[in-house]
Amino acid sequence: MRLRHALRKDANALPFCWRYSLEENDEVPSPIRLQLLLQSLVTVHVSAHNIAQRKCEALLNQRQSIQTVINKKSDVEKREYQTRFNASVDYICFLQRQGLAFRGHDESKDSNNQGNFLELLRFLANHNEEIDKAVLENAPKNHQMTSPDIQKEIANAAAVETINAIIKDMGDSLFAIIFDESCDMSTKEQLAIALRYVDKLGHVNERFLGITHVNNTSAVTLKSAIEEVFNKHSLSISRLRGQGYDEASNMLGELNGLKTLILKDNPSAYYVHCFAHQLQLTLVAVARNHIQIATFFNLVAKVFNIVGASCKRHDILREKQDGLDSDQRAEANILIGLLQTFEFVFDLHLMKGVLGISNELSQALQRKDQDIVNAMKLFDISKQRLQVMRDDGWNTLLEEVFAFCAKNNIDVLDMEDLYQPRPRRKAQNMKNSHHYQVELFYTVIDLQLQELNSRFENSELLFCVACLNPDNLFSAFNRVKLIRLAQFYPSDFSAVQVSFLDNQLETYIHDMRSIEEFSALKGIGQLAKKMLEMKKNVSYPLVYSLMTLALILPVATATVEKAFLAMNIINNRLRNRIGDQWMNDCLVTYIEKDIFKTIECEEIMQRFQNMKNHRGQLRKIS
Repeated sequence: MRLRHALRKDANALPFCWRYSLEENDEVPSPIRLQLLLQSLVTVHVSAHNIAQRKCEALLNQRQSIQTVINKKSDVEKREYQTRFNASVDYICFLQRQGLAFRGHDESKDSNNQGNFLELLRFLANHNEEIDKAVLENAPKNHQMTSPDIQKEIANAAAVETINAIIKDMGDSLFAIIFDESCDMSTKEQLAIALRYVDKLGHVNERFLGITHVNNTSAVTLKSAIEEVFNKHSLSISRLRGQGYDEASNMLGELNGLKTLILKDNPSAYYVHCFAHQLQLTLVAVARNHIQIATFFNLVAKVFNIVGASCKRHDILREKQDGLDSDQRAEANILIGLLQTFEFVFDLHLMKGVLGISNELSQALQRKDQDIVNAMKLFDISKQRLQVMRDDGWNTLLEEVFAFCAKNNIDVLDMEDLYQPRPRRKAQNMKNSHHYQVELFYTVIDLQLQELNSRFENSELLFCVACLNPDNLFSAFNRVKLIRLAQFYPSDFSAVQVSFLDNQLETYIHDMRSIEEFSALKGIGQLAKKMLEMKKNVSYPLVYSLMTLALILPVATATVEKAFLAMNIINNRLRNRIGDQWMNDCLVTYIEKDIFKTIECEEIMQRFQNMKNHRGQLRKIS
């Protein structure tokens, strides 16, 4: 008793004892007396404190709460609750993976379609007697586990577990952020965010983190939204080593742009312009700067609009109906006439060749594990192929055009005749061969090469990163540039570590060139995996850190752009009133299906159970 009197004096330090071991009328001893009591009765205190702690833990246990004891269920009712909950979780996870709507327009008992969730639950009950006994009409009216709020809570639990799995996979690794903004179906501005990091196996991963609604797309607003997401998932901006997004003016302003704001907080978060977006801009520049190519694309757009814009037009064209009005016939005749000209056929085959080269590059850039060095190499290959096409492709192109015209009964121009432009009053003393070869073929390819060279100027950072490339027995290796690369990241390489790196690089390059397994590697990604496989990351930790930083740099924003495509599936015309959190939970599980599939239902159930007090209690998962 005297110990409890003494402990009451320091209730803030011993909350368990204060709550469960002291009485209201206990006397409070003096400090001297307290010291004596503590020395003589410490054993009694330890026992009292342990009892108090156990009582406090029991209070926090939902299954031992007063409400649970009052609503204590029989074993049969507990099994039915578990069955009912399992069925709800299984079907909600199924709908999330497929990106399907949960609810129906009319969910009343008399409705012929109560929505995907209830209809699937009823289908399962009709084919499983055990589930049928526990769900829908056979479940307690106040405990059916089918309400919209329950559906949202379970979906949120699934999304939280998916994100937690991603964060756990990333661990303490450095990362880059990739993001973009777009309007959803309800015309609200949404910011999509993804992370790029290297996992423990050396694999480059790009994972969707979520979307967040922003009131505007100013740099300050976007940065605040990113910080909010970082705080939500316990991510630190100090571990950010790259940022990637498109070239919108509100993001790249030198003073107020998002790039500048992030660099103020973290100078090592280097910005890399989306390679795929730069490629797109090169094609747009060619179309804008050459009148004949711009006319060609406009004509293709008109044809597409007439044929594919409406089902009615498509059916009319397919069935060859004659009931067209005069305006439609006139427009169709004009388009047919333009399509059957030598000029259109030549433009078609020329752009097919140019876009074919660019398409292979574009497809490669969409890969999530693509690294900067490979991307730069692919651009060099594309430029080389365009140069080969310019130097040696004229005769081949002309033969393809002539063969196509002969097959489709299109008049072929004599290349030695004078070129007749439209209108004819602008005719010049120029042969067809000069116009099509010099003013069209050479000019278009030169414009493409010029744009590729101007938009993909390699910065010092990228030049240094390229020295890690293992191609051709590490022919690009340059010790001075790699040391300079380390100096770009003062948070990761101290002055002492940079001096150690100098010696480590010398040993590293001799070792790599002497091992046959490293002779046929392509790209930094393969090099990093092989180093982990052969434990070379332990021998050369500083060099491996350089590789990790190089792999983190984002190449393209394909991950977040695909998120907007998924958003059009989740937030479609019939679901345009879906809430922001609800849509985010559905997108996370739909986009990151491979991670979501690894989440056990028991984990989702436990997450749901821990959100708040629920009428039913599940067995605790160890």
